[in-house]
Amino acid sequence: MRWQGQKLGDVDDAALPGLEDRSNVLRTVTTPEFAGMTFHEVLSKSALNHVPGASRMPFAWTINPYRGCSHACVYCLSPDTLILCADGRQRPLSTLEIGDEIIGTERQGSYRRYVRTTIRAKWATRKQAHRVTLADGTELVASGDHRFLTERGWKHVADADSGQRPHLTTNNRLMGFGIGSAGSSIDALSAGYRRGYLAGMIRGDAMIFHGTYPSETRTREIHSFRLALIDDEALERTRRFLEVEGVPTRTRPFAVATDTRSAADAIHTAARRHVETIESLVDTPDAPDADWYAGFLAGIFDAEGSCSRGVLRISNKDAEIIALIERGLRLFGLPHVVEDPRPNGVRSVRVVGGLPSRQRFFAICSPAITRKLSIDGTAVKSIADLRVTEITPIPEEQDLLDITTGTGDFIANGVISHNCFARGTHEYLDLDGGADFDSQIVVKVNVVEVLQKELRKGSWEHETVALGTNTDPYQRAEGRYKLMPGIIDALAASGTPMSILTKGTLIRRDIPLLVKAAQRVPVDIQMSIAMYDDELQKAIEPGTPTTQARLDTVRALRDAGFRVTVFLMPIMPHMTDSVDAIDTALRRIKEAGANRVIYGALHLRAGVKPWFMQWLGEFRPDLVSSYRGLYPGVSAEAPKGYRQWLAKRARPLIRLHGLDGQHEDDYPVRGMRSSAPHGRPAPAFTPSPAAAQPMLF
Repeated sequence: MRWQGQKLGDVDDAALPGLEDRSNVLRTVTTPEFAGMTFHEVLSKSALNHVPGASRMPFAWTINPYRGCSHACVYCLSPDTLILCADGRQRPLSTLEIGDEIIGTERQGSYRRYVRTTIRAKWATRKQAHRVTLADGTELVASGDHRFLTERGWKHVADADSGQRPHLTTNNRLMGFGIGSAGSSIDALSAGYRRGYLAGMIRGDAMIFHGTYPSETRTREIHSFRLALIDDEALERTRRFLEVEGVPTRTRPFAVATDTRSAADAIHTAARRHVETIESLVDTPDAPDADWYAGFLAGIFDAEGSCSRGVLRISNKDAEIIALIERGLRLFGLPHVVEDPRPNGVRSVRVVGGLPSRQRFFAICSPAITRKLSIDGTAVKSIADLRVTEITPIPEEQDLLDITTGTGDFIANGVISHNCFARGTHEYLDLDGGADFDSQIVVKVNVVEVLQKELRKGSWEHETVALGTNTDPYQRAEGRYKLMPGIIDALAASGTPMSILTKGTLIRRDIPLLVKAAQRVPVDIQMSIAMYDDELQKAIEPGTPTTQARLDTVRALRDAGFRVTVFLMPIMPHMTDSVDAIDTALRRIKEAGANRVIYGALHLRAGVKPWFMQWLGEFRPDLVSSYRGLYPGVSAEAPKGYRQWLAKRARPLIRLHGLDGQHEDDYPVRGMRSSAPHGRPAPAFTPSPAAAQPMLF
């Protein structure tokens, strides 16, 4: 639960036995039924965790058998997928690491724009995948859960097993620029590429001189090569390529920086044989191959090219060089025009076709100068033909990777790809928000045995213990490890009251045990159900049980004799705070048999706010300015005025439905989550004749 002023990380610091101490790790497990998840089975040093005294949590003790949550989804791509990096280059996903700068997108005003972002997490899995083919030849290999941005919003690669989620069809068009078909394979390390680059760079910008210098005694021959550049990347590449060809050079300062000019260094040699070698290297071969042309275009672009305001040009007055540029562009299918000559005789070859053509030029040719490659701030416009033409399941499971970024997305094979948004938004959705939250699950396999020992201590005062304060005890992993039955039995046997908060319908499995426990100690059960619009629930809480499934669970608990509280949190301004939305939610809650509702407005702590605002920009861009006004700067909670307004709207409706509602602010600092404000809570259970009968699910 997200309570004011409380970081959930403070609640359970002692509960995680510390993966840094590997002696506590029994084994690491992956299983087909939990594809994309890794379970770290550990020995816990403690089970009961005391909440710090300064905390505003309304309970003093917690148990968290899991760290991380298998409710959430995993979205994965092939390791070979090319990711657009902040330096303008595309690199395979497999080569990227946490902390690397790449390109994502964000809304700025009326446009989505490419922006720099950082990789915050990276993980691997093996699962079923699909091949998505686009009309321009771009191919993507991704799991069915992965999402791409289309002209109609974010869509999964494939429908859910049970159906009813937005997914790609051949009617969709992806957003981005694509990479086209693989085409010719260019080897940037080949001799052809190397000599092509030297030809373009040296013929474009270097000085080669042969001459004589008469003196009183004899006439001296002078042979000189010099290349001066302000960009060290191109200068260093040229120096290195020449060295491979047996031509050593020296580097020296060429020009100092001024207010209007950047500093420049130069490489040079005055050895006749080296200068003559350079001249032979830059001659055009009789039959240049694709590698040579790719290198030539990279070299001439570094020497004479520019990419400003979305226009890529290469300028020169040498007719042969202009002709070579045209031939290279035609070879690679890059559309272009040759502009009329200027008065000084200089002509420009301009690449047309927008960002898709420019990015293909950079991908094929791989120029050295980074500053010319940047697309930071460029508006997202899908000029390329990125229509989905085919979606084909791949028969065998694939090794897949994924990353989490600061913007919540990244550019994969030239299209905008979503990473798992639940990672950033778990915190405000009543779940923990670590980088590996839903793929690296820590399981305290000995938690029951440790708990039993702690409950036998004479110092234990039998205060209420809250489960579900940090991660959901009835997440999907509980279906595998079955830790909750032992925890329930241990608490009940020791005379310890318990409180359970969950989103998970798996709690229905343990209703017979909870019935028996409630005959010995107070058992307080709450179900978190915040969203009553199916599309909104899928967008915000991917991987959790549906709203209806949770309401059905409330009914099953009611039928077993429990008084169930529903947490109607978070109420989201302008999305779920209308009279109709609140009334509909309360009606459905009442029909399910709940006895009480606790409500509260959305909290946006500093670590959550950027993720949520990015999600809002995609799902409801019309509300971005309103939310910035409600949650300015570092403000985590809605302003007092909004909370008062919400209270005036919600409280009468809650009374009307007979749900004895409270706001989260109403709880005392150490009150229990029950009808009793302090100490052992009042009984929240009335036995049902059928309650103790075995139940099969």
